[in-house]
Formats: sequence, C-alpha cells, structure tokens
Amino acid sequence: MNEQLLTIFVLIGTIPAAVSGAMLGIRKHMDLIGVAILGMTTGVGGGIIRDLILGNTPPQAVKKPIFALAAIGTAVLAFIPPVHRLFDKHPKIYTMLMLVTDSMGLGVFTVVGVQTALDYYPESGIFLLVFVGTVTGVGGGVLRDLLAAEEPYILAKRHLYAGACMLGALLCALLWEPLGKIASMTISAIFVFIFRLLSAHFHWNMLQAGD
Repeated sequence: MNEQLLTIFVLIGTIPAAVSGAMLGIRKHMDLIGVAILGMTTGVGGGIIRDLILGNTPPQAVKKPIFALAAIGTAVLAFIPPVHRLFDKHPKIYTMLMLVTDSMGLGVFTVVGVQTALDYYPESGIFLLVFVGTVTGVGGGVLRDLLAAEEPYILAKRHLYAGACMLGALLCALLWEPLGKIASMTISAIFVFIFRLLSAHFHWNMLQAGD
C-alpha cells in the first residue's frame, strides 16, 4: 500500500473515531478545548500507544500532524451548536452514530496496527501482530473514556469489542501472505466493522464473572 493510500485509509479511521470522542465530550458538557482534546485523543491515541510499543518514536501522530489536525477539525465541527443540538433532539441517531463511527475506527485502526507491526518487525509472530492490532484498535477509545471519567468501554460492556479487534487482527495476519497487503487490510477492516455491528445488534458477549 503506497503512502498516499495509507494516509487516506488512516484518515477514514481517524475522522469517525474523532466523532465518537467529540460526541462524548459534548454529552459531558465539555467546552471547545475539552471536546477537541477528546476528539484528538480518540482519533490518534491508539496509534500513539502502538508506536511507543514498537519503538517508533516520535509517534506518527507527531511526525505527521495531518491525523491529529483532522481529528481536531472533526471535533470542532461536531461542537457547532446546530450540529450537536441535532443529536440532542434525536438520541437514537446519536446512539447509532456512536456505534457506527466507533466501529469504523475500530476496524481501520486494527489493520493499520498489524501493518505497522509488520513494517517494523517483518518476521514478527502472530501474537505480536494480534496484540499490536488490538491495542491500536481499542487504545484511543480507552484513553477517551479515561479522560471523560467513564468506565472504559472494553471493560464496562458485554458486547464483543476488543474481541472484534483480536479476530480482525488475526484474520489480517493470516491473509497477509496469500492475498497481499491491500486485500488483507480491506477485508479485515470490513470484518471488524460488520462483526462489531452484529455483536451490538444481537447482543453477542463473553460471559461475565459470576454468570
């Protein structure tokens, strides 16, 4: 995947992730700075954690500020009163938007995590690829929830969230050699997106302690 295509691919994940962060900030009655920080953190937080794990410093979000700026711009746009008031009047639309945007970011970030791990450690085993892919997928959301004083989504909900990342990262790693980079990343990102939506709709979950 060439540099321009990869940039577009990451932006596809960054923008909807920033929306989910911004909407949570608005629901928490944060000011513009708080909403922008929460949107940026959600948009690039997972990638920063990924790069620190892989020893890629400074992280890409710092070396290529286009992603952080895109996340901030998206959050500011969501902060505009007519925009967020629309969601206040239509809570079902807000809930659906949060689910869809979060799922899009989850899928894209997961496979970009696998791709980045392979770029830096081409001989890496499956465990590293799945671990880095999962951390990249859920990292921004975890930071978002912690900053907003929310229980992290991956711990509070029974829906398969981190599990979707793990399966998507595993699928991407397994398809990498036979199908190539573009096909494996696209298929796996779509898989995570659809799997996440289905798990929320049908309430698929892992058993909780005590069940």
